[in-house]
Amino acid sequence: MRKLIVSTFISLDGVIQAPGGPREDPSGGFRFGGWIVPFADEAIGQHVQSLLAQPFELLLGRNTYDIFASHWPDVPADSKSRAIADVFNRVPKHVATHLSAGLDWQNSRALEGDLADAVRALKEEEGAGLLTFGSGDMVRQLLAAGLVDELCLLIFPVMLGRGKRLFADDAQVSAFTLAHSTRTPGGVLITRYARGGEVRTGSFEDAD
Repeated sequence: MRKLIVSTFISLDGVIQAPGGPREDPSGGFRFGGWIVPFADEAIGQHVQSLLAQPFELLLGRNTYDIFASHWPDVPADSKSRAIADVFNRVPKHVATHLSAGLDWQNSRALEGDLADAVRALKEEEGAGLLTFGSGDMVRQLLAAGLVDELCLLIFPVMLGRGKRLFADDAQVSAFTLAHSTRTPGGVLITRYARGGEVRTGSFEDAD
């Protein structure tokens, strides 16, 4: 069974909306689009490259897919991000969408039927791991279904107060293990959490 890894940029108060630019997702009157840009540095770039170093297929929500599809196919040949573009353009892309029209980016296909069932079936196939960027609505559904194996959270030292958040109240109760962590010069925490079983509880009173 292949793993599903979710990588996302997240604020201290859990917001994941429009990290890359003001036009990315201004819905709900969100005013802080592009909040990760001042923290961009070589360490974050190296993290992204390490994620892409292993074989993978993309699993994306429709909004994130449309953002990626409008950017990566047109990256100039002399751009610093051309190597990433080549990888993204080449790999299979599975898209959670109710509309299969407009999936023109090469190697793209729509998931059919119930999202959790479709992703569960994908995970049971042989092949490369599944890698998700952004796609908050989809990820919340997959967390509720217990289908996320790893969370790669880049935690930025900002509080945004409002905006779309990664975690909802219906996420499946799960324990995770911190598999990796590092800090960038700008104060961003790059973390990787692997699913670790059931949540354990206790009482300090019992320890007395």
